[in-house]
Amino acid sequence: MIRSISASKRRIDPNNLLYFPRKNPASALDIQAMASHSTYYDRRLRQGPALVRARRPYLFRNAATGLGLFALVSGIYYYTINAVGQDDFADVKVPDEPRKPAQAK
Repeated sequence: MIRSISASKRRIDPNNLLYFPRKNPASALDIQAMASHSTYYDRRLRQGPALVRARRPYLFRNAATGLGLFALVSGIYYYTINAVGQDDFADVKVPDEPRKPAQAK
């Protein structure tokens, strides 16, 4: 809820969205207001040509980093599954018949 406060009664309140917008979650109106002043997005919040040009140098490095992380995590997962799959449970005693419930006194 946004309300108008006269200049004489205006105080800085950290919980007020008008003064500290980063401490509160942004609403759709805040995003549109920020995008209207930005040169990187158009009115429909799509990437503009300037943003595409700014992101182009980082595209290959980010893709290579993502691929490397994916390979590392996949390798750890594969190793873990293989290590657990080779466990021998011959030393675990399995009863022939299920246990009977204890009699209540």
